[in-house]
Amino acid sequence: MRPKRMKKNSRINDILELPSEVTSNKPKITIVGFEEMLIENYKSILEYEEFYIKINTYIGAININGFNLRLKEMTGDDIMVLGKIDSLDFEGITDDE
Repeated sequence: MRPKRMKKNSRINDILELPSEVTSNKPKITIVGFEEMLIENYKSILEYEEFYIKINTYIGAININGFNLRLKEMTGDDIMVLGKIDSLDFEGITDDE
């Protein structure tokens, strides 16, 4: 997106008082307990195993480790992961990419 257009979108968002997570493509992660995770603004599923799921987002990858992991719901923008979630880590996109 060009700087001029970004500036215009930012002004509109400020006027309408829209939260940045609504208007950006940055992922939003909601975790409920250790067994449910909702990821909004994802791009694709890179790897999917019962013990490991790797999800691509606009700012890098999210790695989810656990047991009995499964994808419950998927839309064009959101994905729900269920199972025993042990850990997650992030792989950010570097400036070189």
